[in-house]
Amino acid sequence: MKKYIILVCLISIFSCKKVGKKNGKLKVVTTTTMITDLVKNIGGDKIDVQGLMGAGVDPHLYKASEGDVGKLFNADVIVYNGLHLEGKLEDVFEKMRQQNKKTIAASDALDPAILIGSEYFASNYDPHIWFDITNWELITQYITDKFCELDAENSETYKTNGADYLKTLASLKLAITEQVNSLPVARRILVTAHDAFNYFGNEFQFNVVGLQGLSTATEAGVKDVQRLASFIEEKNVKAIFIESSVPKRTVEALQEAVRAKGKEVVIGGTLYSDALGSAGTAEATYVGMYKHNVKIIVSSLK
Repeated sequence: MKKYIILVCLISIFSCKKVGKKNGKLKVVTTTTMITDLVKNIGGDKIDVQGLMGAGVDPHLYKASEGDVGKLFNADVIVYNGLHLEGKLEDVFEKMRQQNKKTIAASDALDPAILIGSEYFASNYDPHIWFDITNWELITQYITDKFCELDAENSETYKTNGADYLKTLASLKLAITEQVNSLPVARRILVTAHDAFNYFGNEFQFNVVGLQGLSTATEAGVKDVQRLASFIEEKNVKAIFIESSVPKRTVEALQEAVRAKGKEVVIGGTLYSDALGSAGTAEATYVGMYKHNVKIIVSSLK
């Protein structure tokens, strides 16, 4: 409660400051690494981007620091995922909206009819929307249009960059589809630390099973581990996967539970789920992350 009061006070202070384009550039603050990468692709050299979350950071559990509040309220626009992915930032976002701060939720680009339902989130939808490439294309166009409205002076640049990135995403979808099609549907069972990959599963016919459910805020219990170990034994699953933003101990416990049943299941590798890879690596981009994940999944399950 004390921290919340401090944040509210800081919000009130920062909201009184006048913000404007710095050196002719739109000042943008983003939340997740996926959103940061997308915004950079659209904005190019016409924007100044600050991402709150880095590689390996779990957005489900992320809490705003005092420094974050300063960044948010000195921005011209804030871009975030939405659907309560950044659950612990919701109070801050609501306060910003009350102060007429411009915010863009990527999820607003999507018709609720195409979202996956979830009882684990206040939005009632699974927020891991970036794992459907078609969703990401719609979100790219939506954010491009919003930037053009906010900064008409540089709209042609945003339109060109957005169109170029849409071509990149179309090429990615073709490459991923070809790679996934090399894996028989019967082997497309994806067992991970938490249910971040349901949109991916829907798009490419994977049966996705997460040990912790949709949110990492929930803890996997002994019954969850035993239930999933029985599933792996029954389906003869060859590999399970850890995630870069989730502690690996629960997946290792699952592996031991399978072994106790007289079966072996390997840990196929590390997937990027709620965050991209470290700066300077191919996995630090959405496209690189997606290619890495699919390569690991397909090669391990074959």
